[in-house]
Amino acid sequence: MTDVSPETITLEMIRESLYAAVVCDALDALGYRRQSPRVPLEPLTVETVLVGRCRTTLWGDLFHSDPSPYELELKAVDACQPDDVLIAAAGGSNRSGIWGELLSTAACNSGCVGAIVDGAVRDLRQMREMAFPVFARHRNIYDSKDRQRVVEIDVPVEIDGVRFCSGDLVVADADGVVVVPAEIEEQAIRDAWQKVHAENITRDAIRGGMKATDAYEKYGVL
Repeated sequence: MTDVSPETITLEMIRESLYAAVVCDALDALGYRRQSPRVPLEPLTVETVLVGRCRTTLWGDLFHSDPSPYELELKAVDACQPDDVLIAAAGGSNRSGIWGELLSTAACNSGCVGAIVDGAVRDLRQMREMAFPVFARHRNIYDSKDRQRVVEIDVPVEIDGVRFCSGDLVVADADGVVVVPAEIEEQAIRDAWQKVHAENITRDAIRGGMKATDAYEKYGVL
């Protein structure tokens, strides 16, 4: 991996070369030590590195009949742009499966590259066949109608106390989800890029027979 300027590191390059843990490490070093929810947000459909721009939705539980149950969630999906990741902040609710095959299909048509759901999803078989990346806390067979709905879109939301804003960079894989605030993105991605390069050198040295302690003392990366 060669050195590049932060301005030339594209989302596709991030997908190919970076991963959630190294981005989290870079944020740690910059003093942003709480950018990854500790609650389990598992990749339920495909094992991949999901990288994109947050498109936030805030969800609420319902306990009454709703005359317009899908209005705002459809609006949010239709508003997605290429490389967006739909963030569904539902407070970890397992009241219903708020994301499934039809929303995934519509999201794909808008250029959305995945969804992160702090709640439950359903239609896993169909979404796996689509290879659409979905990270979620639960599975739930129940439809969201009269159980949950989107109450706001494109507002700052929180998952386990971690703030997500529309437009923020998000990176997710089997290790977890990490969000990079816009004001620190350039520095964080540059640092993560450099750390991956250094880790590769350290790994190759250890594979070549160098003791781990000696490799750390020489390269300062673990």
